[in-house]
Amino acid sequence: MKVLVDENLAPALARSLNALFAGKHEVVHIRERFGPGVKDIEWIVQLSSEGRWVIVSGDRRITRNKTEYGAFRSSNLVGFFLSKGLYKSPITKQMERILALWQAMETQSAIVQGGAMFELPMTSAKLKQM
Repeated sequence: MKVLVDENLAPALARSLNALFAGKHEVVHIRERFGPGVKDIEWIVQLSSEGRWVIVSGDRRITRNKTEYGAFRSSNLVGFFLSKGLYKSPITKQMERILALWQAMETQSAIVQGGAMFELPMTSAKLKQM
């Protein structure tokens, strides 16, 4: 699985996941891939052209902005967006929840069509489709 951690989450989160899943998954932070400040529409289009990527983000604006939402929905990407409470939590809590939900994320990303979006909950073990 190729995973991009969006700019609003810590680069250390991506580095830790990449080290943990080395050889099985590629996890990269958006700044490493595109540099700082890349527009959402730019990385959505670029990664979609490369095939299936999984996006981990706290940027719920993508789900509300018409242009970004439309681009994401018509892409090859699968998005996992941190719930509001999880996004505001310390990085250790974010990492704990992502790891607890990793298997579900793997499963969902393998069976859904591109453009699917899910919420990563603060406490539940179920992913909520957005």
